[in-house]
Amino acid sequence: MELAAGSFSGEQFREACAELQQPALAGADWQLLVETSGISIYRLLDQKTGLYEYKVFGVLEDCSPTLLADIYMDLDYRKQWDQYVKELYEQECNGQTVVYWEVKYPFPMSNRDYVYLRQRRDLDMEGRKIHVVLAQSTSVPQLVERSGVIRVKQYKQSLAIESDGKKGSKVFMYYFDNPGGQIPSWLINWAAKSYTQAARVL
Repeated sequence: MELAAGSFSGEQFREACAELQQPALAGADWQLLVETSGISIYRLLDQKTGLYEYKVFGVLEDCSPTLLADIYMDLDYRKQWDQYVKELYEQECNGQTVVYWEVKYPFPMSNRDYVYLRQRRDLDMEGRKIHVVLAQSTSVPQLVERSGVIRVKQYKQSLAIESDGKKGSKVFMYYFDNPGGQIPSWLINWAAKSYTQAARVL
């Protein structure tokens, strides 16, 4: 699940767009986890890791698609509201923009850090304007692993946003994160569920 080089394909962007119109939940054991305030969260067990993948579908009535996408891409703003961010910045590596993100974990657990590619495209899909953001773990020699911090090597996220036809946004998000280390899978899954629920307000 790690991108060593290159970028995201057009097919990956189209797949995220397609989820807005027709959620891809058939053919796998996706389970409805939470349904509230116009938001539905599904999960799928990854047999290899014992962790869950998540899909979130819903409508945010008071936020326009462009504003929502801009907020999502704004790392400086995230540092203002996310108390668990220790370090977060973009860096040019090998001709690509890479994000470095260190997350504070409670004692006695070690902090985790992420190195990932992130790309946004604003697409016109048969007259529908859709903002898509893709992110996935990568590895670059400029950002080596740090002592005392565990590098997350399996991270993937997709976000697609379009107008709900009124003043709000119709949203799809996919999320998978394996923080590694000696954290029980049940605790990781609980934290991931809490994150996807909190993501509704971004």
